[in-house]
Amino acid sequence: MKGKFISIEGIEGAGKSTQMSVISDYLNRHQIPHIITREPGGTPLAEEIREILLKPRESGMSIDTELLLMFASRAEHLNTKILPALNVGQWVISDRFVDATFAYQGGGRGVAEQRIQALADWTLQGLMPDLTLLFDLPVETGQQRVRQRAAALDRFEQEKVEFFEKIRNCYLQRANQSPDRISVIDASQALGSVETAVRAALDKLRLS
Repeated sequence: MKGKFISIEGIEGAGKSTQMSVISDYLNRHQIPHIITREPGGTPLAEEIREILLKPRESGMSIDTELLLMFASRAEHLNTKILPALNVGQWVISDRFVDATFAYQGGGRGVAEQRIQALADWTLQGLMPDLTLLFDLPVETGQQRVRQRAAALDRFEQEKVEFFEKIRNCYLQRANQSPDRISVIDASQALGSVETAVRAALDKLRLS
């Protein structure tokens, strides 16, 4: 029996890392075998690409390079970790997947959706998450959380507020286009309320 694939999305500071442990605890309680992973990254080679993508650099990085590195990392991640786990019945929970590319490189950087979709069609082999949890909150709130927790900001975290506003808007547009897959959770509410919403979404997926 093939496993389920869950992706976690949201702007910086949305609380994705906190909720990953909530999801893992839920799956453990229901005795569902699973793995936790992330993008960019998830495998040794993909983690090396992650370091290149996140490292601040004075010379910057061209948008095309950034986009192609994202998909190079994803192709490696998909073929060596995600698909093998799903095929043996494990659930996979990934901190970001392809929606992040549409939001960050598409919405944030301005790459045409058709260009991103062409790369997605090539690399994803038709795979999309069974459920995407989109943790949504105002950009300023997310920025405050990032500044409080981070000793140093990575290349994306150093971007301006306008960049993240575009990303948030793109995420919400994608949620409107795929309401059956993408569940929007208000990440600005109390932590207990966020966790309740997460468990409700997982109940629906588990019982489907």
